Amino acid sequence: FTLGLFLALFATGLAGAVPEELQAALNAFRPDPAKGWSYTQRTEGDGRSTEEHHDAAKPEFERWSLTRKDGREPTATERREYLEIRSRRQPQSAAPRITEQFDLATVETLRTDDARAVYRLKLRPGEASDHTAEHLQATVTVWRATRTIETIELANLAPFSPSFFIRIESMRTLLRYAPPTAERPSLPIEVRTSLRGRAFWFKSLDADLTVTYRDYGPARAKSP
Repeated sequence: FTLGLFLALFATGLAGAVPEELQAALNAFRPDPAKGWSYTQRTEGDGRSTEEHHDAAKPEFERWSLTRKDGREPTATERREYLEIRSRRQPQSAAPRITEQFDLATVETLRTDDARAVYRLKLRPGEASDHTAEHLQATVTVWRATRTIETIELANLAPFSPSFFIRIESMRTLLRYAPPTAERPSLPIEVRTSLRGRAFWFKSLDADLTVTYRDYGPARAKSP
């Protein structure tokens, strides 16, 4: 829920000129792991944790399994409930492409070296009811050798109220990716979100969420 909230709400250089390597990195970007790759996903937040395994070799609705819950083996009931919830979720490819909200006319080059280039830009509203994007800015770090994204950081410029009943003091999302190699594509490593704010002047909205990815491997066909 917290990650969905972040994605849905959400120097120097010549502003408005999109560097070629940034455009190439945005064109190649995908927020979720590439198709055909298996991995383990761990989610931690609010004192709870879950570990799930995605087996890309299995049929679409059988790929996910719950492997750990709050640091222990899940019960049979927890596994069954997990599968019921998973069956109602959208396919993996439905993950939002946050880069589509980047306002490329506002891009600034912050710094470059032999390995990386760092850019800053503003966000466009995703829809008419989006009153958050105008308060955020994106900082994008690109691996220059591979023209792929290393990190995307979304953060608010100052406290703001997306609605009359909500006050956001700070909002930050950081996405990290490993560069591609000859053996694998660029793959996500970590997503961190942090929110500080209040609703109705008394209810805390403070939340932190971390999603990490590990044990990547290409899908392998099962032996008959």
